[in-house]
Amino acid sequence: MPPALLEACKLFKDYGSQRAVDGVSFAVAEGRCFGLLGPNGAGKTTTVEMLEGITPPSAGQIRFRGAPVSRDYPQEIGLMFQSTALQDFMTVREALHTFGHLYRRHADFDELVRRCALTDFLNQYVNTLSGGQRQRVLLAIALANRPALLFLDEPTTGLDPQARRRFWELVREIKAGGSTILLTTHYLEEAHALCDEVAIMDHGRIIAQGSPAALLAAHFDESILVLPPDQAPALARAELAAQETLHGLELATRAVNETLRRLLDAGADLSGLRIRTATLEDLFLELTGQELRA
Repeated sequence: MPPALLEACKLFKDYGSQRAVDGVSFAVAEGRCFGLLGPNGAGKTTTVEMLEGITPPSAGQIRFRGAPVSRDYPQEIGLMFQSTALQDFMTVREALHTFGHLYRRHADFDELVRRCALTDFLNQYVNTLSGGQRQRVLLAIALANRPALLFLDEPTTGLDPQARRRFWELVREIKAGGSTILLTTHYLEEAHALCDEVAIMDHGRIIAQGSPAALLAAHFDESILVLPPDQAPALARAELAAQETLHGLELATRAVNETLRRLLDAGADLSGLRIRTATLEDLFLELTGQELRA
């Protein structure tokens, strides 16, 4: 395991009598992508704001490269917020130069443009960009100081599926170049695709942590059968309970063959059947009982 680049050490955050973060501890290994997930009110946003240096903790410590964070810490990190205001009628080129000069250390401009695929609209005004183009510009701005640690806060919110996957490829390339990433997202598919490790928060505490594969293996040993909603009568006849979801009727089972036999005996039409393995969304719902929302 690579050494920890960033450590949250028993972080607490109180707002009057309300405790938003309750003794959170974890480490982000160098060169890895760490995902922090949680429903509304879980304390995720407050935790990230403390790690970014925006909000001071009520108690606890943040360590960077093994030492308490110093005045130079902002020079070592890059921040991509979910929404950042950019000046209208400023070109992409001008925006990159403006933000880049806020730091002592600068990324190579041409390399930054290449990595974030900005060439085709470098001289375009930022207020005329599409959603996907704007997010790539904001990513480039976050990388302007060649940060050792990159914070990505809900980076693909509002993007269409194609633009989201293009953005994922950019993040993978950045990580392959040695960068360390802390990602918050409400797309669990995104967390599974990008993160080496995830922590799930609820009620101000971490309730599960590990690699996506390890967490799923620890909590699930079932396959999930997905049937069209019109097969509910057959499920009832087979005395099998299923959960209605946006994807259809979902039935978890450890004995796929036996379950299929019971469905056929009950007259089920299995032509629309799908079988899938458990996902981070299943885990999240099992642990928190809530859908993940921004």
